[in-house]
Amino acid sequence: MCEALKELFADNFKESELKGRNEGRTEGAASKIIELVIKKHQKGDPIPSMRSLAKSIHVSVITVQRAYEDLQRDGFIETTVGRGSFVSAQNKDFIKEEKQKQIEEHLLIVVDMAKSNGIDLEKLIDLLSIFYLREDS
Repeated sequence: MCEALKELFADNFKESELKGRNEGRTEGAASKIIELVIKKHQKGDPIPSMRSLAKSIHVSVITVQRAYEDLQRDGFIETTVGRGSFVSAQNKDFIKEEKQKQIEEHLLIVVDMAKSNGIDLEKLIDLLSIFYLREDS
């Protein structure tokens, strides 16, 4: 097993990010695995075993198992009995769509706030342009 991946998981998971209902924990684990591993590693790279990952991030093996099942179903990882789990061909379109959905949700909140505070569309577009074009992003 790749020690660098184990360290990456251990360093980047926070128990508080995965607390709550089991479904939320599973979704949190799956999205964090996508963020930390799937986008940063090549096809065929191994990912930690379910037990190892569960221990590293302080969640139950069942939570990690559900997350791995979700990732396998969505085509992010391939699991072979006796060999382990590996990064499969990255589904860039899926990742892009998911991020776009998150952006749209945030923009809806911003639009609602702007409307309720009397900020017109032109001002909102100006603000968005400033934030989008600033050099530190």
